[in-house]
Amino acid sequence: MPPKQEQGINSVIGEGSIFQGKFFVNGSIQVDGKFEGDINTTEHVFVGETGKVKTEVIRAKNVTVSGVVVGGIEAQETVKLNETGRVLGNIVTPQLEVKPGVILKGEVLITAGQKKEVDKIIEDAYNSGPSMPQSREPQDKNPIL
Repeated sequence: MPPKQEQGINSVIGEGSIFQGKFFVNGSIQVDGKFEGDINTTEHVFVGETGKVKTEVIRAKNVTVSGVVVGGIEAQETVKLNETGRVLGNIVTPQLEVKPGVILKGEVLITAGQKKEVDKIIEDAYNSGPSMPQSREPQDKNPIL
């Protein structure tokens, strides 16, 4: 759990608390209790070891998970999954850090900050450079029917 003043956290759902609804934070939020609903922040979402979040998708600049997230995560800069982190959902982020011990089920898309379609970037990288020569196998003029 990060120190609140050092990280600039201006909203906290404390351990033992339950909150349901929509949370739009101009800044950072730390969840040490249980939250169900939408989370959108301009900065950082911290899900502490005792934190549990159920959402369609968390949207933030950065997301750090040490607790449980059921739902997707979309981060503009980075997602960090700590040793005690548990995620059931898809992750989209330019950078992903996964510590040993994490449990994750979902699709992961690491964009490296690219704005173009990631599929095209990867396919173009594969197709650049030398290519296989065309095979010149003799054709059988009397095929067996």
